Amino acid sequence: MLEALKALRADTSPLTRRHPDHVFLPLAELLGIWEADGIDTALFRTGAESAGRRYATCGLTRMLPFERVLVGCASSRAGVFGGFHHPDQGYRHFQMVAVVTVHGPMKSRIPECPSSALLDLLRAYAHDSLHFGSRRRYVEAAGVPFRTQYGINFRRTGGQSYSAADSWDSRHTRNLGIVMEGACDREARAITRRTAELFGVAQPMDPLGALAFRDMTGALTDEDALGRVDVPEGAGETRYAAALRDYENSVNRRYARFLAEFAPGEETECHDVLISTMISGDVDILGAWLDERHGPGSFTGLFRTPGYFDPA
Repeated sequence: MLEALKALRADTSPLTRRHPDHVFLPLAELLGIWEADGIDTALFRTGAESAGRRYATCGLTRMLPFERVLVGCASSRAGVFGGFHHPDQGYRHFQMVAVVTVHGPMKSRIPECPSSALLDLLRAYAHDSLHFGSRRRYVEAAGVPFRTQYGINFRRTGGQSYSAADSWDSRHTRNLGIVMEGACDREARAITRRTAELFGVAQPMDPLGALAFRDMTGALTDEDALGRVDVPEGAGETRYAAALRDYENSVNRRYARFLAEFAPGEETECHDVLISTMISGDVDILGAWLDERHGPGSFTGLFRTPGYFDPA
C-alpha cells in the first residue's frame, strides 16, 4: 500500500491534465518569476510564515511544501478567470499536491493585480496546508489504498460515510466534510485578513475585485451572498462570482451557524478545538468538549448517519 501511495505522489500529471490549457509551475518557481519581474512577494511570504506559527500552536509541525503546490499561472484559453474558486482545483490527498490558479484573468504569467493575486494565493496556501496537515488513515481495499479517516471524518471501505450530506437548500450543517472545510477556510481567511491589514492592502475599486477581496478576508456581506452585487459580464468572471457565492453559502455560512448553534459565546474556542482535533485525529478531544456542554454522545448524535454500520 505504501508503494502504491508513493507512486501516486510521484505522478501529478493526472491532476494538471484536467486543465490542458493552463501552464502550471511549482509555487517557489512562480514566486521567483514574479520577483524577477519586480513584484514584491513579501505579502505572501510573510502571511505563509504567520500561518506556520499559528498552526504550530494547534499541533501542525510541517506546512505544505512549496514544491507540492502547482499553480496555474497562464492559460491559452480566452476568458479564463483564475483564483480560489476556479473549478476542479484544491488539495488532493492521494497525490499530496495542491492544484491552484492565480487570481484574475489568466492572460500571462504576470498577474493583472499582484496584491490580489498574492492574497488569494495566501488564502489557498493557508487553507490547503490544513488539509495537508489533517490526520489521514489508509487501508488496503480491493488491492488499492483507501482513506478511512481524514481529520475528524471517517469512511468505511464499503463507501459509507460517517455523516450524511446536507440538503442543497440547508442553512445549517451536520456534515463533517463541511465542518472541516469551513474550519480550514475560517483560518485561511483570518490569516489573509491580518496580512492585508499589516501590508495596508486596500479593497480594489472594481466590483469583482472588491467582491473577491471581501471573500479572501472573510468580510462578505449578506448582499454579496445573495448575489446582489454587479460583476463584469465576461463568462469567466460571471462563473467565478457564482462559484464564490455558492461556496460562501454552502460552506462558510453553514460553518458559522454550526459554531453559533453549538458553541454560543465560545465560537473561537470551539473552532480552535476543531482545528487541533483535525490535525491530531483524536476525536475524543472534540467529543469531550461537546459532551461537557451538550451531554454524553454529542459527537455521535450530531454527525453519525444511521446507516453508517449497515452492510455495503
